[in-house]
Amino acid sequence: MPKLKLALIVPGGFDSDRDDGVIPALLELALELTARHEVHVFAASGPGPTRHHQRQGVQIHQIGDPRHIEPADIARRSLEWSRLGWRLMREIEQMACPTGFHLLHSFWAAGPGLMAGILGRRFRIPVVLSIGGGEAVWLPRIGYGGSGSKVGRMRLALTLRLANEVTVGSDFARARLNPGAAARTHVIPWGVNCEQFLAPAMRPAGPPWRLLHVASLNRVKDQRTLLDAFAVVVARLGDVRLECVGEDTLQGEVQKYADALGLGSRVHFLGFQSQGTLARLYREAHLLVQSSLYESQGVVVLEAAAAGLPTVGTAVGLLPMLAPQAGFCVPPGDSKCLADAICRLLLDGPGRETMALAAQQFARNHDRAWTARTFEALYQGLVLPRGGFVSEPRRPP
Repeated sequence: MPKLKLALIVPGGFDSDRDDGVIPALLELALELTARHEVHVFAASGPGPTRHHQRQGVQIHQIGDPRHIEPADIARRSLEWSRLGWRLMREIEQMACPTGFHLLHSFWAAGPGLMAGILGRRFRIPVVLSIGGGEAVWLPRIGYGGSGSKVGRMRLALTLRLANEVTVGSDFARARLNPGAAARTHVIPWGVNCEQFLAPAMRPAGPPWRLLHVASLNRVKDQRTLLDAFAVVVARLGDVRLECVGEDTLQGEVQKYADALGLGSRVHFLGFQSQGTLARLYREAHLLVQSSLYESQGVVVLEAAAAGLPTVGTAVGLLPMLAPQAGFCVPPGDSKCLADAICRLLLDGPGRETMALAAQQFARNHDRAWTARTFEALYQGLVLPRGGFVSEPRRPP
């Protein structure tokens, strides 16, 4: 494919000096695309002026964000992106010289997607939208999602209409769109760098047993159900350890609940961990446990799979696409079913290993290179005219 000039518009995740300020799946995709194309990443950042830097060869433009908004607050994040719109437009106009961009690719619909759609129309550039959050859902019990209001639903509808192509990371996420939007949406999971996590599928038999949970501590990830299930597993199997990796956004609430259940000595909250440490934890665990109420994909399922670690968890995101051969699903919020599934798989060594091998093969078949090639096929359909030659990138009018 001819070399393209691409603009990736993202909600963040490309900080220059903080490992915890990176969204690994987005960085991996940008790295893969940079090997063949000129890639510019436009990311929201903390307060301050627009900054420019490179991360592993990726050209990054940090658009200053005057206020800090929690990423889970989708409605407020989208409003904040409207404030950033003029800064983003000016930055893209400046980077369009001497040549413009062939294509804009936005990630998340709540803010970046709408801005990319507007800029695509203004600059007459095709737009690819990748939905990666809860923009199309509303979970009233925890107040999560972007479709809980008429304004939110209208914003999503406009964003979808402005995009030339739409992608999601799972069949589960596509089914949350309205039928018309779902029909034109491609399912493209965000693959991982398998070599970074690679490990044999065989694990030493327990006890002791080791469970791993990788997710921020928040309402959507539903760690209360996880801990309720874990309490049952401990009562049945005895020597079991649960390690939880992820930023705490609930100010110790989950830890207090673990103590109330008498699990304080068996649950270890590790906070944010680097990808290198996370790879080691995947290799040492017997199962990855997912308890989320909603996932658009769940990249950690593929990271674990690459390390030969199968996932048991709620039927959200990517996991239903792997089950039953390469993963095990239970209904969200059902701690008893989750506990039963964990115990069953821990005690079935051959079955767990067979599942791990199938999961690992899925991860290899859908790695970061596969994701980039699949996106490039979409790009090609948008920027190559019938003659098969790439057109000159469009400059702003």
